[in-house]
Formats: sequence, structure tokens, C-alpha cells
Amino acid sequence: MFGNWFNCKEVDEFADSIVADLMKRFPPSGVELPGKKAADRLRKTHDVIFRRVETFARAQSLNIYKKAHLGNRFKWALKEAGYPGGFVDTLTYELVTVVTLAGRDRSQLKA
Repeated sequence: MFGNWFNCKEVDEFADSIVADLMKRFPPSGVELPGKKAADRLRKTHDVIFRRVETFARAQSLNIYKKAHLGNRFKWALKEAGYPGGFVDTLTYELVTVVTLAGRDRSQLKA
């Protein structure tokens, strides 16, 4: 009846890969560092990560459950990695927003 609706294997693998990439490019200890260099590094990392998120969301057919699952897995992985709460919340909100908007773009392209 629901077929692949609750199968989140690909979503889990993707979430784990972007968290690992984020941790490598911008470790939790770098979040609190002041300065232009840290800000530039965060901006570049953000751009790379969210380009991957957008590409994934356009390539996959993500229902509401999978979008929520992706956001939840991403959020808890960042928290467990030691990122500050405000940083985690902001990045998670942006991730879910990008996934939702990319999914809309995908569905509009089909129409």
C-alpha cells in the first residue's frame, strides 16, 4: 500500500554524508571563532553543502515524511557532533526549506 513511502535508507545515507562533510570542512570548534577567515570558511562550506542538498532534493522524490526525517536526522547528528544549538537550529531550518523548495521546483518542471 505505501510501498517506498517510509523507506529512508537513501535519506539517512545522504544526511550522514553531509554531516560528515560539514564536520570535515567546518568542525564544531570553528563555529565560535571570530574573524573574517572563519566567516569565509563557513560561507564556502555552506555553499557546498547546500548545493548538494538542492541537487539531492531535485533528484529524489521526497514525501513529507522523508523531508521531516532528513531534517531530524541532520539536526540530531549536528547536536551529537557538538555544534551549538543556535547553529544547529538555523542550519536545520535552512536545510528543510531548501529541500521543500527544490521539491516544488522539481514538481513544477514535470507539469
